[in-house]
Amino acid sequence: MDGHKEQGGARQGFDVADAAPLLLDPHGLVTGWTGHAERLLGHAAAEAVGRKFADLLESADAERMDDVLARCRTGSDWSGLMTARHRDGRPVPMAVRVAPTTAPQGRPAVLVLLSELGDIAQGWDMSRDVLEQIVAGNPIGIAIVDTDLRYVWSNAALEQFGGGPARSRVGRRVAEVQPGMDSAAVEQRMRHVLETGEQVIGYESVGRARSAPLRETAHMVSFTRLEDHRGEPTGVYYTVVDVTDRHRARQRLALLDRAGEFIGRTLDVMTTAQELADVAVPGLADFVTVDLLETVLKGAEPVPQPLAGSERVPLRRAGHRSLYEDLPRTVVDSGAVVTYLADSPPARCLATGRSWRQEQLDPLAVEWAVGAPDAREATFLELGLQSVMIVPIRARGITLGLTTFFRRRQSPFEADDLHLAEDLVSRAAVCVDNARRYTRERDAALVLQRSLLPRRLPDQDAVEVAACYRPADELTGLGGDWYDLIPLSGARVALVVGEVPGHGIDAAAAMGRLRTAVRTLAAIDLPPEEVLAHLDDLASRSAREDGDGEGAGEGDDGAVPGNSVGSGCLYVVYDAADGRCTMAAAGHPAPAVVAPDGTVGFVDLPQGPPLGVGGPPFEAVELSLAEGSTLVLHTDGLLAHGEGGTDEAGRERLRQALQGTERALRPSCQAVIDALVPAHPEDDVALLMARTRRLAPEQIAAWELPPDPAVVADARRTAQDQLSRWGFDEEQMFTTELLVSELVTNAIRHASGRVRLRLIRERTLVCEVLDGGASAPHLRHPRAMDEGGRGLLLVSQLAERWGTRFVPDGKIIWAEQPLTTPRE
Repeated sequence: MDGHKEQGGARQGFDVADAAPLLLDPHGLVTGWTGHAERLLGHAAAEAVGRKFADLLESADAERMDDVLARCRTGSDWSGLMTARHRDGRPVPMAVRVAPTTAPQGRPAVLVLLSELGDIAQGWDMSRDVLEQIVAGNPIGIAIVDTDLRYVWSNAALEQFGGGPARSRVGRRVAEVQPGMDSAAVEQRMRHVLETGEQVIGYESVGRARSAPLRETAHMVSFTRLEDHRGEPTGVYYTVVDVTDRHRARQRLALLDRAGEFIGRTLDVMTTAQELADVAVPGLADFVTVDLLETVLKGAEPVPQPLAGSERVPLRRAGHRSLYEDLPRTVVDSGAVVTYLADSPPARCLATGRSWRQEQLDPLAVEWAVGAPDAREATFLELGLQSVMIVPIRARGITLGLTTFFRRRQSPFEADDLHLAEDLVSRAAVCVDNARRYTRERDAALVLQRSLLPRRLPDQDAVEVAACYRPADELTGLGGDWYDLIPLSGARVALVVGEVPGHGIDAAAAMGRLRTAVRTLAAIDLPPEEVLAHLDDLASRSAREDGDGEGAGEGDDGAVPGNSVGSGCLYVVYDAADGRCTMAAAGHPAPAVVAPDGTVGFVDLPQGPPLGVGGPPFEAVELSLAEGSTLVLHTDGLLAHGEGGTDEAGRERLRQALQGTERALRPSCQAVIDALVPAHPEDDVALLMARTRRLAPEQIAAWELPPDPAVVADARRTAQDQLSRWGFDEEQMFTTELLVSELVTNAIRHASGRVRLRLIRERTLVCEVLDGGASAPHLRHPRAMDEGGRGLLLVSQLAERWGTRFVPDGKIIWAEQPLTTPRE
């Protein structure tokens, strides 16, 4: 015989319940045929009975039957694989078991059991003993529950999850065996499987198994319904695999992902520290504190902390979060100072920069911080703290502070928890350091802003003024828009509003250069159109020096960063003596004028090109303003908001907002900004509002003088009489007589045409002499024997300020003196 085939057959799975039985006589003739055999091979009983069983087999197997029958005659049975021939001619692979038996009449017979192989894998004995070995020795937990969800069987591997041996589970439910697990959810899925027959594969159950009551564990469970031969459910069997490590790894990744999403959303140090505490609770700890060095909160560069040399180490509490309302029972508020003893673990971690973990705190040890709110040291038992990790907050090799993690009821911190905490804190440390560095840069930017924009507008009598500024860059509070008010000689004032493309420090630096240039040009009393012409030259020269010889075209805003090419400027000069107003614009909106009766209009001002881009010369316009009129100077950001994007729509919105500005000026200025500009605008906005005043007629005295040297004495006497009427003392009258004498003499001697003397009594006493000359006077330092040349030198010594300005019909030399008598 083919031993290999027989041995293989011996291992073949054979289910007696499914086998087709038939009887043979000792010679191999079929004597008994069953309906099952008929269904298996297709032969009816009449066709099979009386035939040799070998005739029903393939030829190779038919030859083996003599040996098999001989074996049975000796009292042995045989099992193996054979291939029968179906009545329709197709082969039928079968597992065959042949055993000697006794016929009903007591004659010897042979019992043959036929089991169709079908898709059954060959070579395995699926007997009950083998199946029991498989399920009992399986390292995967397996259990069977009945339709009432009570245990009827479980393997030994299930005991590794706690709940006792298999025999103690019988008759009990999941909640009784594993009270720490979510038994309701598990049983819900079992009922679903019983009702629908659908398998549930890979359900993850998280809880505290009896095998690890202090540690959260995760199990992967799969459920399958068991049925009887009629298809009716008889119970559920399920498998359990411990996937705690995978679950915890997924939790760690989720925590780090959440940290990346929520930490560092702002550039505020305190907010970032609080975000770190919020993310870590409850995913990693029950209570977290974040303490930072004082220098970090101020934006300064932190310095390494010594391990010794001080009994206490002060830090600033920057954030904390607790899972429980009563944990801890002593709380240091955010922003308050928390002081650690020098030999405490937090102080050592701060000095060494190394993390520290303790699985179980000494319950009777006192807390490390001193100076608690209740001025009483508490033990860790009183604080409800059991396990701790301390992780230094380090960035760029420097320690910025500490993060302390506490647990109360969770399992003690393990090494993996410390690695996770270090990853979490290292990510947060970058954000804290960025926020610290931003704080430093922001403070520097704010200092720059305070130095570039006027902190307060100077006092003067020409206009009542109010200003508002709203930057687009809310982080630094700094932009390229600016405004200024510059007192000029002769009761005049210059009002300036300008804008530089871009935002931030670069734009602010360019703005500072322009503002400085404007103040310098205003000091020499140039008219508005000439001031803009000089600014235009400055912007072009600056562009060339910065490598932008074409003027504009680099960057999104048409200017080199930090350059003033493409800037706008509006320069206005108002004279309080006669109400005249002269202005010119370079790429800048014309101002609005609110009349004393509240009527709002806009000046028809020719628009010159932006500074530095080239184009036609700048033009100035002059108008006369009634006392109480309000000049409204603004940058184009004021008109850029709203549904209508046209200039006309922006003007109409401004016109409506300016209604009622005859009220107090400062609230009106803020109201206009609030009405037209959002809280976080896309463009900087500067608004300067100036309400005009006029000098009273009695504050001005003027005389036309003939160009005759003899008139100098008359001018002195006339000025003396006027000062006497104004109530000046003799000393100031004498000084003024000398100034009048020198200025009038200089005008008559060196100029031609008309000469006019004017005295103005305002915040200062101003003496002005107008002549028809076009050349500027020069201050000389005469030698001892020179007969002349001392006039302007004397003026410079006697006057507090003096200077020259040019007007259409000549020039004016002026000198100012401080008032020494009370003003009326």
